[in-house]
Amino acid sequence: MRLQGKRAIVTGAGSGFGEGIAARFAAEGAQVVIADINMDNARRVAGDTGGHALHADVADPASVTNLVAEANDLMGGIDILVNNAGITHLPALMEDVSEADFDRVFAVNCKSVYLMARALVPAMKAQGSGAILNVASTAGVSPRPKLNWYNASKGWMNTATKAMAVELAPFGVRVNALNPVAGETPLLASFMGEDTPEMRAKFLATIPLGRFSTPRDLANAALFLCSDEADMITGACLEVDGGRCI
Repeated sequence: MRLQGKRAIVTGAGSGFGEGIAARFAAEGAQVVIADINMDNARRVAGDTGGHALHADVADPASVTNLVAEANDLMGGIDILVNNAGITHLPALMEDVSEADFDRVFAVNCKSVYLMARALVPAMKAQGSGAILNVASTAGVSPRPKLNWYNASKGWMNTATKAMAVELAPFGVRVNALNPVAGETPLLASFMGEDTPEMRAKFLATIPLGRFSTPRDLANAALFLCSDEADMITGACLEVDGGRCI
């Protein structure tokens, strides 16, 4: 029970990596808020894990404020935040991505980190402890063509992680990131453009260990970085990628 007594919010926890992280946290003793824009998914995961399902549009300031207030009411405080919610645009030449798609990618992948920090950091500072984990991507470390603005948003997330870690370290708050390779999640088809055996083989050929990442892979890494076992680790951007970025 490596998170016994901890209280966590996981955004985008209704499916994919977020679901895996939330389930593992709950199994390790944490109270977990399953935050998602899709309440059917959030309720399903909450039912499976014993967590609390709450609606959240992480790109909307009012929704984030409500999420944090409700989470505090339910759990009496927050020790761990996992910024997992994210989206991408479809593969396209950089000049062909619509402005609306660009704005949405940066609102969900980047602005959300700011909004969640604005809502949560003061309380973490006051209690002198906390762990924030940003789920970025290997796209922010070793970009793929035709995902330019998604790549840039995840590079931003890695830089934000390090900047947050430096600023919050004196207050006892740790900030780290995970950089997964493409995984078996609802976003996989969007990354590839089309989910065909040929496209999967093309992607897998770039991963030395020869498989996609899974929610379990991310959950294991997240558990370590958000537990007290990692209390000397902050500002790390850990690649969970089967060697993709070597």
